[in-house]
Amino acid sequence: MKDETKIYCVGGAVRDQLLGLPVQDHDWVVVGSTPEDMVTQGFQPVGKDFPVFLHPQTHEEYALARTERKTARGYKGFAVYAAPDVTLEQDLLRRDFTINAIAQDADGNLIDPHHGIADLRAGILRHVSTAFSEDPVRILRAARFAARFGFVIAPETLALMRGMVNNGEVDALVAERVWQELARGLLEKKPSRFFETLRSCGALAKILPELDALFGVPQPEKYHPEIDCGIHALLVVDDAARHDYALEVRFAALTHDLGKGSTPKDILPCHIGHELRSVELLKELSERLRVPGECSDLALLAARYHGDIHRAFELRAETIFKLFQSADAWRRPERFLRLLQVCASDMRGRSGHEQDDYPQAGYLLELLAAARAVNAGEIARGCSDGKAIPAEIQKARTSAIASGKRRLR
Repeated sequence: MKDETKIYCVGGAVRDQLLGLPVQDHDWVVVGSTPEDMVTQGFQPVGKDFPVFLHPQTHEEYALARTERKTARGYKGFAVYAAPDVTLEQDLLRRDFTINAIAQDADGNLIDPHHGIADLRAGILRHVSTAFSEDPVRILRAARFAARFGFVIAPETLALMRGMVNNGEVDALVAERVWQELARGLLEKKPSRFFETLRSCGALAKILPELDALFGVPQPEKYHPEIDCGIHALLVVDDAARHDYALEVRFAALTHDLGKGSTPKDILPCHIGHELRSVELLKELSERLRVPGECSDLALLAARYHGDIHRAFELRAETIFKLFQSADAWRRPERFLRLLQVCASDMRGRSGHEQDDYPQAGYLLELLAAARAVNAGEIARGCSDGKAIPAEIQKARTSAIASGKRRLR
């Protein structure tokens, strides 16, 4: 490269190094270069909206220093200027948080024009400039970093976020980007902080109104009414994270009780009304945010059947068979296991129950193993009437479940 070209490591790699965390990827900014020069050096262009290149050996991303100007609503409404005269300081000025606006040169020297190191030490998320309010995705990123690092949001930054909600900027978020950030937030160590942050600035009511509606709704008397349904949902998803459950389990844990925020109180029995309404709301939410099938499918099962699973010891063999059938547990036993993980987190997501066992899980897994041990092929071969095969298989599996119940008493 030309002598006047300088390369700096920026963003998350510098931040995580200063925090003593493992560095997953490096991002680099190139000052004083052009796209033509980068290609000449063997870099592969990959950026659609601004000049980004892959290093020919490491395949890490190198972006030309750039400035951005807001031209339209939403996170894509920017005009980008990238040229050799753009300085490192100008590039850092367009970044979201001070902790992400630290650069390191080839000699290891840190460039920190916005005092990000001090904010790292204090555990504060602070915007770099008022341009923060031009990109609604930054609200989601603030929530995600709060969940990851446990940092508090600076009052002036929270005020900007509230303004973005009030002026409708957050309404320009597209479903795919919302889900991407939501999924990443769910996978953090403390996902409840993600949703608490969104709620603190009013964005939760816009992005996940079904979840926001749970706050202030009292829990049933037998389920620790000192915490409302919204707090319970956050305790449940944090339990799923504490047990390192998969993304689909965490999403189902968060959304298993959505119906409690809008179910008429005169529906009886109440748990069925809540569960059916939860299913309706989940279908709407999943379609709106384009939630992947494995996540929405498990969440729908959890919303509909978590009450039955909690009452597993009271259920008749016929009811347990129907549960297995509805969950397609014959072909998808691994998904049924994840359904039980959701239910276990639901039960532990209450004050004083964090360390409780969930014996319903082992009980149902043993009954499922007994039912799956039934030789369906042998039953089919022994039926002279093909139409009777499903009923005979159901009878045999129900009998196996009943025998298992007697054995497990």
